[in-house]
Parts: sequence; structure tokens; C-alpha cells
Amino acid sequence: MSGQLPSYVLWLMAAMAFMGYALGSVPFGLILTNLGGAGDLRSIGSGNIGATNVLRTGRKDLAAATLGLDAGKGFLAVLIAWVMTSPDYSDYTASLAALAAVVGHCFPVFLGFRGGKGVATGLGALLALSPITGLVGCAVWLGVAKLSRISSAGALAAFVVMPVVILALYGFSFQASPKPMATLLISLLVIARHHENIARILRGTESRIGQKKD
Repeated sequence: MSGQLPSYVLWLMAAMAFMGYALGSVPFGLILTNLGGAGDLRSIGSGNIGATNVLRTGRKDLAAATLGLDAGKGFLAVLIAWVMTSPDYSDYTASLAALAAVVGHCFPVFLGFRGGKGVATGLGALLALSPITGLVGCAVWLGVAKLSRISSAGALAAFVVMPVVILALYGFSFQASPKPMATLLISLLVIARHHENIARILRGTESRIGQKKD
């Protein structure tokens, strides 16, 4: 893409950003735990609305559903942007929708902008945006989490690796592809949302998978 964007493309990009943010803002973890009788997720464990905290309720089924739906909303945001945009601009609207979906999950308008950490939504969005990058991220996340039994360690490792992978695939030229920039911004946001986890990992006090948090 070169030169000035047509006005309709700018409006379409704004619409796809809004769509991505709205989808990302849907708090599936909170909805499922309320419907499933597990209580208000915000008063359980870490208070986070993601799948790891849902697991602390003891409901593995709800945790798996939350993981799938949170990833699905990121994937769907990117898919809609691609379908709605001509090939000349689809990478740009899809990258914007991916970032907006993660921002929506982290800062959902429905919960007063107090949301989750963006791991599942980010992985879903990046699976759609760059399948190879997303698959590598999922593999790293699962592998590190299994070895360490610390979900946040797996997530952090995945979002450190994925920008490197996508840079190797596309290079770092925004004119050539906006995907690396979107991946980098998503990764920085997810890592920043884990600042407390990073501190606990360094202290050796981070909760392990399956451990209920007081």
C-alpha cells in the first residue's frame, strides 16, 4: 500500500477497529461462571476474567470454554476484517482488528475497562493473522506451561517468541506488511498486563496450574 488512503478505506479501518474492540470486550469468562453457578469471577482467585482464573473455580469445563471463546473472538475479529476488505487493504484492517480485539479484552467497556491479560484473545487473533506465528506461539505457550506448571510463564514466553517469528516471515517494513507491527504491539500489551506475574515469577511465588489462589 502506498500513497494516501481513500476515505472509504479510512472509514472501513475505523469500523473494523470498533468491531474488533467490541468483540474483544465480551467477557466470556465472567458470563460463563455466572451462568454455570461458579460465582462472580472478579471475586475469585486473582479476579482476572481469563481462563486461568476460571480454572481456579474447579470448573475445567468452564475454563476450557472460556479459553476457546476468548481465542475465538480474536480469530473472528480478524476474519471479519479480511472478509469485509478488498485484498489491497485487508492486511491493514485485519491487523488493526487483531490489535483492537486484544485491547478490548484487556480494557472492556462492559466492565469499566477492567479486563483480562489478552493471552487467549491474542493467540486467536494471531492465529488468524499469521497461522505459522500463531501455531508457534501456541506450541511455546503449552510447552513452557507444561514444563513449569506456570500458565503466565508459558504466555510470556509465547508473546516474546511470536514477534521474532513474524519478523522472520515478513520483515519489519510497515509498507510491506503491518502484521509484524501489530504482533509487536499485541505482545507488548500482553507482557505489560503480566507485570505482577513477572514480579511473582522472579520471587518464586507465582501460582501454579491447578493451584487455587487464596
